Amino acid sequence: MVVGSKKQNWWDLAFIIPGLFLFVVFLIIPLSQSIYQSFFSWNGIAISKMKFVGLKNFQMVFTNEYFWHSLVNVLLFMAGGFIVLMPISFLLAIIINKKYKLKRFFKTTFFMPVVLPLTAVGLMWVYLLFPEIGLVPILMEWFHLPEINFLGDPDWAIISVILVNEWTFAGLNMLIFSAGIVAIPEELFESAKIDGATGWQQTRYITFSMMKEYFKIFSILCITGCIKHFNLVFIMTGGGPNRASEMPATMLYNEAFVYKNFGVGNAIGVFLLIAGVTLSLLTNKLFSRGDD
Repeated sequence: MVVGSKKQNWWDLAFIIPGLFLFVVFLIIPLSQSIYQSFFSWNGIAISKMKFVGLKNFQMVFTNEYFWHSLVNVLLFMAGGFIVLMPISFLLAIIINKKYKLKRFFKTTFFMPVVLPLTAVGLMWVYLLFPEIGLVPILMEWFHLPEINFLGDPDWAIISVILVNEWTFAGLNMLIFSAGIVAIPEELFESAKIDGATGWQQTRYITFSMMKEYFKIFSILCITGCIKHFNLVFIMTGGGPNRASEMPATMLYNEAFVYKNFGVGNAIGVFLLIAGVTLSLLTNKLFSRGDD
């Protein structure tokens, strides 16, 4: 028994080591380097000398008005996630769990944006929203709606990217909520029908209450995703116009790779790490408190 147990432990260790090696090499070491470099002034060139500046990089970040504006945009993204994305995803999940002929077609259609590369999605919507020649402005002109420069107007740029983001990830969150709906015992709905509960009452008192863990998953993914969001903003607006749609991640990119301030860029990265972990723990704690 002891020998067999030792052999099993060696086999377990053999399977764990490759994954642990990748985790350390591609996550722990880069993360440690980022934290270390956030205390230095460096232009990113290997032969250049790194100058220790302490907390000066963090001071530069927190005194930058564009950084605080980028955090406002993060809050707008979160608001869009909970106000627009969550209801739409939940509604789509209910739709694909009904029994009808075109169920498989709609399930594939709703999920299609998720499998598309974000670069392709961003470029597609840039052309769709392009002033005068884009499909959306043309349709608005047909219906005699006000002309809007969706990506060129500072008031509309961030809103446009947020709505495109919800369109892109609605299918993914649809599957998350769908998994929760499928996991609910059918007997509960049958008992509710016998007691005279309407469809809305079944959704409110059974579906909502039984899907708390799935709403927690959505909340954590939404919060962390909004904090580190980069792709669509970078592709569609580049943080413009006049940095109106700037996000912390796009600001990090510009500081590190455009302005060659790798210390400031790493300081922003450290902030994003701490903010993401903190908000994830708070969200988990908030949902766990309801269980108590």
